[in-house]
Amino acid sequence: MERYYGMSMDISSPRFEAQSGNGSVLDRVTPDMIHLVNQYWSRYPPLESKMSQILGVFTVAITLMSICGNFMVLYIFGGTKSLRTPANLLVINLAFSDFCMMISQSPIMVINFYYETWILGPLWCDIYAVCGSMFGCISIWSMCMIALDRYNVIVKGVSGRPMTIKLAVLKIFAIWCFATFWTITPLFGWSRYVPEGNLTACTIDYMSRSWNPRTYLIFYSCFVYYTPLLLICYAYWYIIAAVSAHERAMREQAKKMNVRSLRSSEDCEKSAEAKLAKVALTTISLWFMAWTPYLIITYHGLFKIDGLTPLTTIWGATFAKTSAVYNPLVYAISHPKYRIVLKEKCPMCVVGSTDEPKPEGPNSEVQTVSEAESKA
Repeated sequence: MERYYGMSMDISSPRFEAQSGNGSVLDRVTPDMIHLVNQYWSRYPPLESKMSQILGVFTVAITLMSICGNFMVLYIFGGTKSLRTPANLLVINLAFSDFCMMISQSPIMVINFYYETWILGPLWCDIYAVCGSMFGCISIWSMCMIALDRYNVIVKGVSGRPMTIKLAVLKIFAIWCFATFWTITPLFGWSRYVPEGNLTACTIDYMSRSWNPRTYLIFYSCFVYYTPLLLICYAYWYIIAAVSAHERAMREQAKKMNVRSLRSSEDCEKSAEAKLAKVALTTISLWFMAWTPYLIITYHGLFKIDGLTPLTTIWGATFAKTSAVYNPLVYAISHPKYRIVLKEKCPMCVVGSTDEPKPEGPNSEVQTVSEAESKA
């Protein structure tokens, strides 16, 4: 008779044998890991080898895309003087955390998919889980700071506090300290890291019925998911309102003056800021799309265990890693200045034109002449 979460289960019963088929996922667990594995998973048979191979191939594919893409972002933003702005330090931090996410997670995942269980021992289970949690936390809070910076530039304008290198570095330092706190506390007794699903990955213990791990997961999700989400929604609510109000005022004024457009160089600059805000919003939305299914899985385990399967949990954990792939793709498609530099350094990576629109209206001719004189 085995017990889990205060409930008993006879693993020798006919019901268990019918559920488990030819054994269970626990049959492959190494002796040094068995004390960390939740007995709930013993009701499920091992995943088919073909599914493990599919997961392994999928992981390799997203790893190559993420490493190449984020390395290019680091190379271009870090190596191009015009892009080394204080605000873009947050972008570099985001790309670095995504790069580290895949470097620290994927090789371990592929090894365990090959053996179809966790074979690296408890220490590497902790290291793997700490890295996944930390870099995920750093990514979302970097995106949050990027969104707040767009809010500061577009909504507050000249009245906002300008982003400086010192302020950007301070924010990055705070993000890393914050992420470190939340990811090492399970090593000191507030919750713990355990294998999950088909036992090829490690994560926060989200299936225990005791309040120690449950309170950790509740607080963790509040500070690492809901809080940045609310701040991002707040920032973009006002960004969209400000951009919409500006565009509406421009159209009304142009209509009164009976001209096609009043867009000047200053308006084009504001439009460029709005484009950067759209880029940031896209990357943020994709991050939440990647991680929300896994959050739902962990909450399901937190409040209602029955229904979780090894297949759904491992696919949720693997799909969450795709958040490290989206950012460089979005920048390659949408970021104006990044596209220009990328086309210079790697033309095959850019599809379409990189020309920026020229301002229209009564000031456009003056600006064109001024630009020609400055180039001469």
